Amino acid sequence: MTNTYLTFQKFNDLELAKQVAERLKEGGVECLLENNQKFFDPSFANNQIEHDISIKISSEKFSDAHKALDEYYQKSLHDVESDYYLFEFTDEELVEIISKPDEWGHFDYQLAQKILRDRGNEIKPEVANLLKVNRVKELAKPDSAHKYFIYLGYVSSVFGGLFGIIIGWTLAYFKKTLPDGRRVYAYRETERNHGTRMLLISCVSLTIWILLRLALLD
Repeated sequence: MTNTYLTFQKFNDLELAKQVAERLKEGGVECLLENNQKFFDPSFANNQIEHDISIKISSEKFSDAHKALDEYYQKSLHDVESDYYLFEFTDEELVEIISKPDEWGHFDYQLAQKILRDRGNEIKPEVANLLKVNRVKELAKPDSAHKYFIYLGYVSSVFGGLFGIIIGWTLAYFKKTLPDGRRVYAYRETERNHGTRMLLISCVSLTIWILLRLALLD
């Protein structure tokens, strides 16, 4: 059975992405580096905020990848400059980082624990692991689509169909990747049911519009 490769991490810096990919390979985790950056930006905005570089790994290797990066950054904590911004954080803010490692990255996650430990407020490994588990449970909860987005989907389904298909598919089938590699539906069952209805209405509506168009051409 072929393993599914999912996006593990996104970057806007190619060199940083290459470094992380190298760390993963050293830790025994095979990965793919995808660079979707635009060489020409038609908007001339040169937007550096967009994360267009992705590292993809097997869905079964997410835990190994997190472990490999955590172990690597643990060894580099003594090289941190004294003016690194985390040293200005309060204990509460550092605990927030440990509670949401997916938002801060592996290096900040490890450094936050070290700073708390140096301050005499160590977060025990079992507590840190529990915080990770709770975070994954929180992220696994389905989102709630805004009612206007649903209204737009139904209106689009009736008039033209194509945009309604896009919204309907998003609500019904879009999934998000969790830090542990699992894929779960992004929206609640209620919204997913709305999405299924939009897809049905869109298909019927699109068929009707096509038939009317053909009839008018005769």
